[in-house]
Amino acid sequence: MTQAQGTEAIGAIVREEIAAGRLPGAVVVVGVNDKVVMRQAFGQRAVMPAVKPATVDTIYDAASLTKVMATAVAIQQLVERGLIDLDRPAAAYWPAFATNGKDVITVRQLMTHYAGLPAGIPTQKWSGIEGALDTVVALKPVAPAGSRFIYSDVDFIVLGELVRRVSGQPLETYSAEKIFQPLGMRDTGFRPSAALRDRIAPADVERGKLRWGEVQDPIAYRMGGVAGHAGVFTTADDLTVFARMMASGGTTRGAIQGQAILRPDSIAAMTRPQSPAGGPALRGLGWDIASPYAGFLAPAFSPRSFGHTGYTGTALWIDPETKSFLIVLSNRLHPDGKGNILPMLRRIAAVAGAMANGGQRHRVLSGVDVLGAYGFQQLAGRRIGLITNRSALDSAGRRTADVLHGATGPKLVALFSPEHGLDASGEGKIASGSDRVTGLPVYSLYGDTRRPTDAMLAGLDALVFDMQDVGTRYYTYATTMAYAMESAAQHKLDFFVLDRPNPITASTVQGPMLDANLVSFITYLPLPVRHGMTIGELARLFNAEKKLGARLHVVGMRYYDRASWFDQTGFTWVPPSPNLRRLEQAVLYPGVAMVEGANVSVGRGTDAPFELLGAPWVDGKALAQHLNARGIAGVRFEAATFTPSEAIFAGQQCNGVRILLTNRSRLDSPLLGVELAAALHRLHGDSFKIDRMLGLLGSRAALDAIKARRDPREIARAWSPPLDGFRLRRERHLLY
Repeated sequence: MTQAQGTEAIGAIVREEIAAGRLPGAVVVVGVNDKVVMRQAFGQRAVMPAVKPATVDTIYDAASLTKVMATAVAIQQLVERGLIDLDRPAAAYWPAFATNGKDVITVRQLMTHYAGLPAGIPTQKWSGIEGALDTVVALKPVAPAGSRFIYSDVDFIVLGELVRRVSGQPLETYSAEKIFQPLGMRDTGFRPSAALRDRIAPADVERGKLRWGEVQDPIAYRMGGVAGHAGVFTTADDLTVFARMMASGGTTRGAIQGQAILRPDSIAAMTRPQSPAGGPALRGLGWDIASPYAGFLAPAFSPRSFGHTGYTGTALWIDPETKSFLIVLSNRLHPDGKGNILPMLRRIAAVAGAMANGGQRHRVLSGVDVLGAYGFQQLAGRRIGLITNRSALDSAGRRTADVLHGATGPKLVALFSPEHGLDASGEGKIASGSDRVTGLPVYSLYGDTRRPTDAMLAGLDALVFDMQDVGTRYYTYATTMAYAMESAAQHKLDFFVLDRPNPITASTVQGPMLDANLVSFITYLPLPVRHGMTIGELARLFNAEKKLGARLHVVGMRYYDRASWFDQTGFTWVPPSPNLRRLEQAVLYPGVAMVEGANVSVGRGTDAPFELLGAPWVDGKALAQHLNARGIAGVRFEAATFTPSEAIFAGQQCNGVRILLTNRSRLDSPLLGVELAAALHRLHGDSFKIDRMLGLLGSRAALDAIKARRDPREIARAWSPPLDGFRLRRERHLLY
């Protein structure tokens, strides 16, 4: 993707989102190698009281970007001057803050959102800065300091007050004199002048009044417009200066050439993980690195990247590896407070990440690679059990089991295996045992039990899941994960999923939805045949829709394009189970496997499982002729004879077809499954036991339609409304 193509693609995304009513307008800036390659305004900055177009100099309420643009920088400057120690209690600088058990909370814990304070404070019964501070003083922590990540505006209200007390200047004045003015950020600051009103993007309507030039955040508003967590207004050009300063180590190429506001070592400290060892959310000093709030931006960039978002519809993400950055400024709450730009951010970030890589496809980093890039900090100090098999390899080809066993920080004490065992080669029940490489016990979750028992989980702090899924509803690994999530929730263990690519793309949703009363170990909850999700995204969906209450943490991939096939990710295919030996077989699997519950062989026990279909009673030539006449996109058929060595018809000669994949991108594999069933029913209705395929087909309506000899394409068209509903459910759980 060239920079021109990237600019065009981002423009199309933003215009599409504006047309869908998710925001009125926006300004987007993309920088690559310290050069601005895109700077463009879209849509409107105001739709009431009069329509006004967005322009590149529109001033936006930055919301929580205040935390990193003003407060975090101010604190770090005071650290440089020796006036603040990050590891001293905040009460050392604000004695009253120590009230109600807050005396041990350190400045670092506030900066990383591990202070244990609530997310906010009520907006009644107080007003003004002093009223807010009195309310903060009276607060009690909701968790012990350092024990839990809680994204909290209160943390930064406290930090803003520390700036005032230590520097002797209000945060508003300090930020202007020590940050914005030295950087040449002419249109950035708290409480913008009335003279700038015409350039300011208005926010929502509150009590019949359009908020215009006043901070939208209710706490900051009651504090008079200045707070450590919100209140700054800015433009895309000013934010570009700030982004370039952060990407280049503390200096700027803005209006004031080369003036440093932070030392390079301060920039490095602020933008690498500073959260407690074992904390699942990785935060820098103010900056987000890998937390639940980073998921819409981080996956497109390197593990060195960092950034932040703002509630009003603002975002900044910076990757020092390529000196690239993405800026999005919008007023998505205007005018009715209902806008949502998070899906747009994910889509834009994917394009911006590709632009930063010069349009070249970057090798995907799987969850275990990303975990290693951060020194396994999220698992540090924890005794962990790993649910895995041989398909879980890092980018160097090492088993995740070996990587974690040799890692400094976590202690791997047990392995758990799914169907087919740790080597992914067994059939039937799998016995527990030990791993010949690490010597660790291996507990089978496809033997006497399919869920981790109390004895298996004894002494563990967390469970980690890393396994290659195949992107199809009927595959047991996702259910094994879900059952383990249930057990982890019951035992109050953290559950980590190290994400991996969907090998048949995570962009395609196809096939009938599973009837709710057909849920089984094969399929944990109703899904379409091709769900178009990664295993980490499935975990998020399972946790939410089944209300599991698992303490779920998905370690996302980097550089993953959800439209990629497995052979486009840089990973080598390792069979995740005995009969998916090649990627082509995984591509055909959603369709061919649909009929294997009936009395046909799908080639198990041959050298081409899921590329063959037949039975002793099939007329292979007639079946191939019929299927080719159907013109099924992406495949063609040849008559074939084969003798499987296992499964149904083992040792018997089967007549049937060989399925040749000609274009995987055109193939609707669930439709292929229905075409196969319809052809067998039409040609061999007396022999083909069609009712037996219900469990995998998953839809009684579809089965009845096949039996009634309706055209398979007509049957597939009936899937569209349920699939549209699923796509809406799925959207909120997507990471890429």
